[in-house]
Amino acid sequence: MATANLTDPQKAVLFLLSLDEEVAAPIVNELDPIELRKLREIATSMHEVSSGALDETYKEFVSRSGIAVAVPKGGLTYLRRLTRGGLQGSTETPTELENDGPIPKLEAAPPEAVAALLTDETDQLIAAVLARLDPIRAAAILEALPPEREAAILMRMTKMTDLPIQVLDDVAAALAAELPQASNEASLTLDGIKRAADILNSGGRQMSATVLEQIEEKQPELARDMRLAMFTFVDLARLDAKSMRTLLREVPTERLTIALKGAPPEVINAIFLGLSERASALIRDDLEVLGKVRKSEVESARQEVVQVALRLEADGVLDLGRGGDE
Repeated sequence: MATANLTDPQKAVLFLLSLDEEVAAPIVNELDPIELRKLREIATSMHEVSSGALDETYKEFVSRSGIAVAVPKGGLTYLRRLTRGGLQGSTETPTELENDGPIPKLEAAPPEAVAALLTDETDQLIAAVLARLDPIRAAAILEALPPEREAAILMRMTKMTDLPIQVLDDVAAALAAELPQASNEASLTLDGIKRAADILNSGGRQMSATVLEQIEEKQPELARDMRLAMFTFVDLARLDAKSMRTLLREVPTERLTIALKGAPPEVINAIFLGLSERASALIRDDLEVLGKVRKSEVESARQEVVQVALRLEADGVLDLGRGGDE
């Protein structure tokens, strides 16, 4: 393939793929998403080029000669590595993509195989991929990764809000060896803390405890937020009467009353099952005369109840009925 037969995008791909990554990365970082997409498409279709074509391409770009090069079939993977820097420090990631892209392939693959592909990637990139997967599959992959990285990966995930879909497409396509068709540069939202909490809830209880302990050592407030996301006030509805009695013995009546203001019927019923008839009647009366309460105050009271439940669970006194094995 002579340089006269090369299009400008083909010349650009040839030039980039002949450079060391540290040299090419700053150039790629200056390209916009549309330009990058064109380069990816060209990279997957090009094969060997002659030394003369490369030499002429170098002269055209930088007025100096080069040596023979073969454009590798893994050009997409190379470009993915170059654009990986776009994920560093990003506060963005997606939630839902099309069902026929590479994501389902990653979910269907053995967790150990996906973990092996991700092992050499950055924590930020791994977090972005896991956030896209079904929590149960993501938990299995997380457990297959080195234990010392699990907490760092989830901490990265909690900082995410959204990410240009095309960036994740690049990563997923390279991992699944198939580039999906991207129709636009839209972005989708994600609650990173909630997604990380879902993954922990879907994993083994021992893994959850270990990861949360590691996070708590570095960021206590983040660990608290993740625990609250893993078990909410609404989840109290699944406690049986015995467990509810154990919990309510630790909760001040006045705070419980405020927490029940406007609560879902199933939660109120579950809580009253853990109270004596007299205590239930008193709280019902108090709720009727309570009047308006600020939403922030109600939420604060509910969090206090949840925190008591989580403390009792950590102490082995209460079983909150969450998923995951021992």
